[in-house]
Amino acid sequence: MGEVLSEDAQQGTEARAPQIEQKLGKLLLDAGKLNAHDAERVLRLQKSEGLRFGDAAIKLGLVKESDIQQALAQQFDYPYLAAGVGGLSPTLVAAYQPFTAQVEQLRALRSQLMLRWFGLGNKSLAIIGVGADSGASDLVANLAVVFSQLGERTLLIDADLRKPMQHQIFNLGNRAGLSDILIGRADLSAAVRVESLVGLSVLTSGAVPPNPSELLSRPAFLSLLQVYQEQYDVVLINSSSTAISDAIPVCFHSGGAVLVARQDMTAMKDLNALIGAVRETRTTLVGTVLNRF
Repeated sequence: MGEVLSEDAQQGTEARAPQIEQKLGKLLLDAGKLNAHDAERVLRLQKSEGLRFGDAAIKLGLVKESDIQQALAQQFDYPYLAAGVGGLSPTLVAAYQPFTAQVEQLRALRSQLMLRWFGLGNKSLAIIGVGADSGASDLVANLAVVFSQLGERTLLIDADLRKPMQHQIFNLGNRAGLSDILIGRADLSAAVRVESLVGLSVLTSGAVPPNPSELLSRPAFLSLLQVYQEQYDVVLINSSSTAISDAIPVCFHSGGAVLVARQDMTAMKDLNALIGAVRETRTTLVGTVLNRF
């Protein structure tokens, strides 16, 4: 239902509209999308035809719709990146193409997780793929981005110590990470901010060890999570999609899990086997995602 505004509120709304338009123009100027002469042309057309600044700029052929979306995102503190910026993997659609149907489904998943898990006071959640082709690594990376876009202090931990992917997705290189912390060769500062995405940090897997299951079963992993839960609002843990023996301790320490199956590829027997293994740890099975992408 619509809201009836008082006269003062209406005047306040009308006063803010020019401010928004002015800021949009400044952002386009600062980004090099317009020059001063172009801005004057836009303002003249805007005034003569009663258009919004962005619509006038597009009508003149000076900017594209994607340029307007990028500027509006800056205005409303909704961080996402223009194509090619940041050097991140193009599979991070939440960072580069946030207005697509695929990302809208990610936001719907985020909403469900807020209601069913994080909104209940929980901080850590394991994301586990059912098989190597589940696409879980890409999904959890994008999920971390949409949580950070919500304003949540978000940490993504790559606990896939067999075939880690997050350092590649976020272009972080081969640096000290989870495995190094668990053997005492690094500390919690190994988690690094993703500079191009506000509010998102990533703890890479670190060196690939010969004994991933044993490392993840150590009390040090639980201690690490407990400290990070005090520093972040959301801690997402990307576990192995190929070794249940690795996923079990991750589930146990995190307390909750979401399973990721690939449409037309994941065998039901494999999904049921993983569901049974998770439940044996008394981990809360928060849900299952059917990945169609």
